[in-house]
Amino acid sequence: MKARNIMIQGTMSNAGKSLLCAGLCRIFKQDGLRAAPFKSQNMALNSFITKDGFEMGRAQVVQAEAAGKEPDVRMNPILLKPTTDVGSQVIVNGKPIGNMRAMEYYKRKREFIPAIMEAYDSLAAENDVMVIEGAGSPAEINLKAGDIVNMGLAKLVDAPVLLVGDIDRGGVFAQLYGTIALLEEDERARVKGTVVNKFRGDRKILEPGLEILERLCGVPVAGVIPYIRVDIDDEDSLSERFTRTGAAKLVDVAVIKLPRISNFTDLAPFERFENVSVRYIERPAELGEPDLIVIPGTKSTVSDLVWLRESGLEARIKQAVSRGTPVFGVCGGYQMLGRSVKDPEGVEASGRTEIAGMGLLPIETVFEGEKVRRQTRGVFSDIPGIFASLNGLAYEGYEIHMGRSGQLPPVVCCGGVYGSYIHGIFDAAGIAEAMLRALCEKKNVPFDSLGSFDPKAHKQAQYDKLAAAVREGLDMELVYRILGLG
Repeated sequence: MKARNIMIQGTMSNAGKSLLCAGLCRIFKQDGLRAAPFKSQNMALNSFITKDGFEMGRAQVVQAEAAGKEPDVRMNPILLKPTTDVGSQVIVNGKPIGNMRAMEYYKRKREFIPAIMEAYDSLAAENDVMVIEGAGSPAEINLKAGDIVNMGLAKLVDAPVLLVGDIDRGGVFAQLYGTIALLEEDERARVKGTVVNKFRGDRKILEPGLEILERLCGVPVAGVIPYIRVDIDDEDSLSERFTRTGAAKLVDVAVIKLPRISNFTDLAPFERFENVSVRYIERPAELGEPDLIVIPGTKSTVSDLVWLRESGLEARIKQAVSRGTPVFGVCGGYQMLGRSVKDPEGVEASGRTEIAGMGLLPIETVFEGEKVRRQTRGVFSDIPGIFASLNGLAYEGYEIHMGRSGQLPPVVCCGGVYGSYIHGIFDAAGIAEAMLRALCEKKNVPFDSLGSFDPKAHKQAQYDKLAAAVREGLDMELVYRILGLG
């Protein structure tokens, strides 16, 4: 039997759709149902490579993990990775088909409906419930023609909708009522309930407004979900990580916040230690004297290297290296650390065919048209310097890059500067711990004072914590009635 479905749409971006979908996926798993997430079109720089070498949005990876499923590119058949302010790399069924300006994609996007439906139908045939996530808002009336991700998709797959508003940002009643008022009559009929998300305080104070909202919208308030902090991967520039301004802790990790930063979730293993600070840096004055500098991935290596140079951060990083501060570059950050970056075919659309690198690693990178997409694993060996304790530890992760830097080991090192193409390189058991232990020894502070954790158990506990909050705040009896499983 084909799966039942429910769709979560929002009044705006960052209303909490992704986490709510993850929470529902976890609840359905706990209740003995086979659930799968689905988002027809995602725009994100945080992506993931599946076991079979396909690229998909990180949010659907999180939702798949919450559902107890292996991430599958069918869960996100279209991924847009912004390359400029007005253009993106378009990835269909996990494979890039080229760069498109926004207007070109807008005109062509309905061409991708067959790919969307094939992915959806095949997943639906294997599951009991499909948890579908919208994007932005269904009331973006300038974009409604040809919509394939909000109400347009809901019509294609005949999905009932819960509309989510963010009370933490203010104006939630206007958000919900205004969104419904801007929908077409047949679209309003699909909305089966509203959800107030990220609520802090006494619900009794909210009740009078909820009663009026139900009368105005003509549908029940399906839930009030509390503001909850869970350690679960988030998306792109909306991440709360980037607004952290806390002081340096016992061990201080400074991450360069590149303009087109991607896959910043690589740093999550360090963030989970209580006495480790992971600070995102945009200006030289913010750098301070960290124990480790990380240059993360980026969708636009050349443009972000120009920014790094013009901002003065390149000079500050080199000064830190001369004082003995270790630096680790991942993917695009790794390429920047080399001698040169060449883009003869204009793959990155930066307008430059060649730029000198930072000259801290003995590599040269050349961009080519076909993207490297693969999972990788192995055992570290021959790593010198402060992180020599990584030798013998098993690693696993994935690669997503257009540039090639030759046949090199998984980690390249030169004088305290390290680089790797592998996203997720710090994730495997023992790796972040080994690096932090080395930094502690250098500072002559006890490693035990950082705190420690079991990463796999921690992740599962976070999904359960999220599910408990969603189950408490959402009328799950109503949800099951909407699904026709009541």
